[in-house]
Amino acid sequence: MTGRVRRHGFADMAVATMVAAAVLLWPRSSHAQAVKPQRIVSVNLCTDQLLVDLVPRGRIAAVTNLATDPLSTPVPERAHGIAETDGSVESVLAYDPDLVLVTPFTSPATVSLLKRVGRRVEVIPLAQDFAGIRTAIMAVARATDELAAGEALIEKFNTTLALAAQKAAERSDKFPTAVVYQVNNYVSGAAGIVAEALERAGFRNHASTLGARFGGQVPLESIVVRPPDLLVMASGPKDYATTVADNLRHPVLAHLAPRMASLVVPWSLWLCGTHHIGRAVELLAEMRSYVVARGRP
Repeated sequence: MTGRVRRHGFADMAVATMVAAAVLLWPRSSHAQAVKPQRIVSVNLCTDQLLVDLVPRGRIAAVTNLATDPLSTPVPERAHGIAETDGSVESVLAYDPDLVLVTPFTSPATVSLLKRVGRRVEVIPLAQDFAGIRTAIMAVARATDELAAGEALIEKFNTTLALAAQKAAERSDKFPTAVVYQVNNYVSGAAGIVAEALERAGFRNHASTLGARFGGQVPLESIVVRPPDLLVMASGPKDYATTVADNLRHPVLAHLAPRMASLVVPWSLWLCGTHHIGRAVELLAEMRSYVVARGRP
């Protein structure tokens, strides 16, 4: 038995040594000295969205396998035709990148190994508020040497928010309530990007009234008893076929229609903290005008 254990131990060490040698000998990018990175790989859906809007696709080597999923991103067509990576070291290195965009949630082991084999890795912060969105945009812009594009994207984002604010300011004496209702009965809490989107569109977040100040699951019965002026659904009833989305197909929602307005704002707009949430604010501000006009609150 001891001999077998030792033989297996030597075999495992040999395999590990071969893998380490293969990684260390992996060819480094021939574009390392280029003024601008020419083979950029993104390993996160949120950096995907920023990358495709800031950098010409000819310089993008790969994005994640969610970058073309219409339920995950508002711009799947922008990534169509770009190669995909699963985020593993092997998959990333297969594209010989001269820049890899990661986030604070990327595996530390992956980041460490990529750096050890000489790849440039930039950690892009994930936005927790609208100010953070601008920070993330410029982080990608600096990493990819596309500062002008980053500044232009922020200007466009600011303009979108300003126009939505004008719309939300109409009948500013009215303060309708709204809550964002998701699959599995989750509602968004009173802090974070979603809450800020509601506020910028002229709504008061109804989550606290439902007993979910910090977000969480809320029974549909609670919404029936204490309905908001606007029920914002982050997914359509047919978007997900799983049982966790059955709450969005519940017939009681149809019966609530005379008591409150409802609107589907695709989760793809707010799943990531990017400039695309500006479109969500636009939709909400437009709906606020309707809610106020119909006499609520």
